[in-house]
Amino acid sequence: MASRPHDPHGHPSVDDELWEAGPVYSASNRPLARLVARPVREFLRVEAAGSLLLLLAAAVALVWANSPWASSYDALWHAHLTLDVGPLHLDESLQHWVNDALMVIFFFVVGLEIKYELVNGDLRDPKTAALPIIAAIGGMLVPAGLYLALNPPGSDGSAGWGIPMATDIAFAVGVLGVLGRRIPSAARLFLLTLAIVDDIGAILVIAVFYTSDLSLGWLALAVGLLLAMVVATRLRIWAVTLYAVLGVGVWFALLESGVHATLAGVAIGLLAPATPLLKEDVARGYATRALQDRHLDADELARMRFLLKESVSVVERLQTALHPVSAYVVLPVFALANAGVELGAIGKVFTEPVGLGIVLGLVLGKPVGIFLASFAAVRLGLGKLPESTTWPMVLGLGAVGGIGFTVSIFIAGLSFPGADLLTEEAKIAILLASLFAAVVGVVLLLAATRRRTPDPSSEPDAMRVPSYDGPGEGPGA
Repeated sequence: MASRPHDPHGHPSVDDELWEAGPVYSASNRPLARLVARPVREFLRVEAAGSLLLLLAAAVALVWANSPWASSYDALWHAHLTLDVGPLHLDESLQHWVNDALMVIFFFVVGLEIKYELVNGDLRDPKTAALPIIAAIGGMLVPAGLYLALNPPGSDGSAGWGIPMATDIAFAVGVLGVLGRRIPSAARLFLLTLAIVDDIGAILVIAVFYTSDLSLGWLALAVGLLLAMVVATRLRIWAVTLYAVLGVGVWFALLESGVHATLAGVAIGLLAPATPLLKEDVARGYATRALQDRHLDADELARMRFLLKESVSVVERLQTALHPVSAYVVLPVFALANAGVELGAIGKVFTEPVGLGIVLGLVLGKPVGIFLASFAAVRLGLGKLPESTTWPMVLGLGAVGGIGFTVSIFIAGLSFPGADLLTEEAKIAILLASLFAAVVGVVLLLAATRRRTPDPSSEPDAMRVPSYDGPGEGPGA
């Protein structure tokens, strides 16, 4: 931790004393800030923090749903919440509000991540993206094939074939974060790109195969509102209120159209600009000129704030603002609302075709599909292994890709409408399979990297928790 500046007599400087008194409470030396605020802030900076909260929420839901107070769990999440605003009337259970409304934020962040990768990231370069794209396709087709082999078309559980196709980015990142510098940067990037492509596949599956009673009128309205957003961005209209109103309109129109409403988040995220409106030099030049007289008035401050803000793309700003909300609020609440299943029928997971199909798909199908697709792509010259990555590592990364959790549970809720027993069985299978996949993935990756010297450069930025002692040393300084 950096030392604070002192005057020649060894006393803290006036500026330092001013900083400790304010304006940021968490930077002060007050007991609550020192013992609570800063430790919490440091925890949230750790890459695996979101995964730990998600796991904790799932564990609380499981314990609650299998405790003497299980009836209160059901009563809470099946309580109805009604919204009446003029012609707008919505009456849904609290669980449905979480799944249909709150999860829009999660899918919006996914849309932003996809847009960023397409414009600025690995998906922009076909050569770099080829291997994880092909691996992701293999990691979706093989699990779906295994599931359909046990639940052929026409059977009661056939609609759940999309469940074992998903990879949970939050947990996958969490597992790699726990392994730290053992995993090369290129291998880490391979799995993250694969997971993003996997998300695209899951979104397409939800949009095409889990849509019922399609209303073309409402769908046309949703498309029209999305086009209005495109026109507004072309006209350089930056009023947040306008986009918020249009976004809510898109969500409601999709909800009424029969297409799952959370796809509104993905669509809006993909429309967000991924390149800055201005170059950094514009803001830097204006700031230099404005500060020449060593006086900053309100108008200059407003202009400078706008120029600085528009030097960073909308996608990056929204990701920074909403990723913590998604990771630390939305996903834990989703897990709390959906992971509470009774474990009395846990034995059926290994005897009934739905549960067995999900477990085999995630634990076996994912690593096999990812490994075989990657091997074929490299042999055919369509891609090359990431730097410092071996085939045993690819198999381990494929096993980590079998952690389905969030998106798998989401698809399970769409797969068996009216069949609560199948839904419960699917959720138990997802929880068990994700746990097995995480353990197998960690074991395989530890074995694959046991002779590898950890490289400090392979540690992700999110895992390097910087010290923050005052102005100019922390985020946003």
